Amino acid sequence: MSTKIRALLAASVAGATLLAASAAVQAQEVKVGIIFGFTGPLETITPGMAGSAEMALKEVNDSGLLLDGQTLTPVRADSTCIDNAAATAAAERLVTTDNVAAIVGADCSGVTIGIVNNVAVPNGVVMISPSATSPALTDIDDKDYFFRTAPSDARQGEILTEVIRSNDINSVAVSYTNNDYGKGFSDSFVAAFEAAGGTVTIAAPHDDGKGDYSAEVGALASAGGDMLVVLGYVDQGGVGIIRAAVDTGAFERFGLGDGMYGQSLIDAIGDDLEGTVGVIPGAEGEGSEKFAAAATAAGLDPTSSYTGESYDAAALIALAIQKAGSTDRTAIRDAVLDVANEPGEKILPGELAKGLQILKDGGDIDYVGATNVELIGPGEASGTYREYIVEGGEYKTVGYR
Repeated sequence: MSTKIRALLAASVAGATLLAASAAVQAQEVKVGIIFGFTGPLETITPGMAGSAEMALKEVNDSGLLLDGQTLTPVRADSTCIDNAAATAAAERLVTTDNVAAIVGADCSGVTIGIVNNVAVPNGVVMISPSATSPALTDIDDKDYFFRTAPSDARQGEILTEVIRSNDINSVAVSYTNNDYGKGFSDSFVAAFEAAGGTVTIAAPHDDGKGDYSAEVGALASAGGDMLVVLGYVDQGGVGIIRAAVDTGAFERFGLGDGMYGQSLIDAIGDDLEGTVGVIPGAEGEGSEKFAAAATAAGLDPTSSYTGESYDAAALIALAIQKAGSTDRTAIRDAVLDVANEPGEKILPGELAKGLQILKDGGDIDYVGATNVELIGPGEASGTYREYIVEGGEYKTVGYR
């Protein structure tokens, strides 16, 4: 055999070996989609949400226990929060091009509904949202592929009512963002507030992306009320409504839904936000404390919106994969409720390795996580809320409900 032929054969064998090694590496990689509004009306809180989800995936990878050593690779995609076409296209790429096993997200309710209907269900892919809270998602025909770690706005409307009424507010005007999230939240809040004996003088939508909200605030002011309740987005129309209300002196007190929580609001409004009250999904207890310590160590703000819920969504996906014993999408779906609820050993943040080992050994777990996870009905989170007030230019926790 000539030297040239031997060299060609050696090169061919080496190439085949490299290809085989590459295929083996790819086989060990399990991709998980993370689709949030990295641009749009919630862009200031999205980095903390994504970072928290990825913190859970890293914890799993560091254990080396997932399916005998496979690793989870996060793949980010931009939902924009408000553009259904863009969100659906981004999710489609996650499923068909990146071949993700499951998806953390989406974030905002409208785009989540679109992705569930147009991508997740047709392709049989699990979605676990940490922040899509519209009541419309409770009864969506999801074929059991959609779950969420944040409670529905049907409950948030009741909790926000309790908070506002406990502050001796008897009448309110309501401004809500003009989409599925805003309308559903407004409907639940108005019903709860009126059932509690309060008066809603007006409930009017506002569009995001406008430079001037004086007309909307004029209508709200004409209707009157002891407080203006804003059910919108912290980086879009919601802050615009509050700024216009402050500039015109239309309202002096504000009540806020979960989408309005963020440091950027205090930065934008300043001292005029003093005394503002609101609620955001949150939990107390050992799980919350363990998550806060881990998030702080990772350079994340554990008090930022939906960070704990994002960690829990990613952790549930990882644990469901281990319970299923594979990355088969339908098997993952069928395992989510098993790892999320009793019976089994309770698993807190920082204990994902423990959970993975128990599942590997054939045992049962009850994932408690950062937010006291308990999935009820069609994959709904029962959930609790953190009540806060703005004092001294800071959000201060009043308690939990």
